[in-house]
This record gives sequence, C-alpha cells and structure tokens, in this order.
Amino acid sequence: MDNKILKRLGENLRKYRKMNNLTQEELAEIVGIHPTYVGKLEMGKNNPSVKMLFKISRALKITLADIFDFDKRP
Repeated sequence: MDNKILKRLGENLRKYRKMNNLTQEELAEIVGIHPTYVGKLEMGKNNPSVKMLFKISRALKITLADIFDFDKRP
C-alpha cells in the first residue's frame, strides 16, 4: 500500500513539474535539493517529509492537496 501511495505521489509531482515546463534539474534548483532526489521522488522511491512537499508545492504553484489528489487527471 505505501509503495502505491509513493508511486502515485511521484506521478503527480512529475505531472505538475511538466505542466510548469520545468526539468528535474530546474525544480531541484528552485527547491534547493539535488536533482537525483527529484528523480527518486517521481519514481516513488523516496518518502518525502511534509516540509519538503510544501516547498515543492510552492515551487510548482500548487497546493499540497493537489499533490495528494490521486483521482485528478491532466
């Protein structure tokens, strides 16, 4: 179950990053993290903190709720 949640979360992060026309490297620079970490998040391999998700949501100009809305499709 946890892996499915992280995978969906990663899919949403990727979707919103691409909607903002950002590369993983550009998002990482804005948030102040390593690009590899962004990639691992998008693949569902890392479990980010709420603080990190908040920073990412701000960078992507979305809400935390958007990140966790697994029913919304692009």
